[in-house]
Amino acid sequence: MALKDIKNKIRATDRTRKVTKAMEAVSAVKMRKSQERALYNRGYAEAALRILNNVQNTPDIAKSPYIIKEGARECIVVITSDKGLAGSLNSAVLKLVETYTKGKDPESIVAICLGRKGYEFCLRKGFDIPYFAVQVRDEISIDDLAEVSEHAVRAYQTADVRMLSVFFQNFITTFAQEAARRQLLPLSSETIVDMIKGIIPKSGRYSESEVRTKGADYTFEPSSEEVFNTLIPELTHILLYHALLETKASEHSARMVAMKNASDNAKEVSKKLTLKYNKARQAAITREVSEITGGMEAMAQK
Repeated sequence: MALKDIKNKIRATDRTRKVTKAMEAVSAVKMRKSQERALYNRGYAEAALRILNNVQNTPDIAKSPYIIKEGARECIVVITSDKGLAGSLNSAVLKLVETYTKGKDPESIVAICLGRKGYEFCLRKGFDIPYFAVQVRDEISIDDLAEVSEHAVRAYQTADVRMLSVFFQNFITTFAQEAARRQLLPLSSETIVDMIKGIIPKSGRYSESEVRTKGADYTFEPSSEEVFNTLIPELTHILLYHALLETKASEHSARMVAMKNASDNAKEVSKKLTLKYNKARQAAITREVSEITGGMEAMAQK
């Protein structure tokens, strides 16, 4: 390889490293903010789950469609990012969706997508997509997510849909995220307990919380049906918002780590290319010196 080509590669690698370092710094700032929001809102999500658990254990709603429902279709909410360069963040969620829906008729899946990667995946799979949203900003509020929740609950309330689930990235630590599926509707004690265990962190705030499954006695006014029709969609809305916050925290954490690895790799490649360039340059200088020496000896012999 010519010296000029090696030098061009070194420059290109250094430019790439500058870009990845800048992206790493931006992701680090966004990561801290997203982590704080996700961890802060875990307490609200855990409280919402406890209310759901207490409500579903009351005898008044044993036959409610929010407790038991039959149908041939399922509604899934798929939460991903709009951009890549975040390691296996999106591919892990989409792989979980693919595994879950494998062998099922695509027309039996109603998909509500948050994020371009999930939307494009569900579009390729041929799922029914009544609603999708891209370019979801990091600072989204719970009120901004109301439209998504309304579409999800409305899809579940149709006669032929029997289940509502959400697929997202669960934030564990800065260096660890886990693709997860959570069943939101119909309610069941087992799934609610599993969700609470997934929300309560292993350390820090809320880590000392206990999973309580015993139902409470409620008096409903004006009627239990009216209370359930208002309460359960609202609590489902809170859990979807929590899943989005977890995904945002996971996204920026994964992207920061990916960009750091890319910067380190670019630095290593640049060092190897520099060493290769120096060796090639030294060889060229040695060759030129040998040619000059040989020429001088030939002239001396004349």
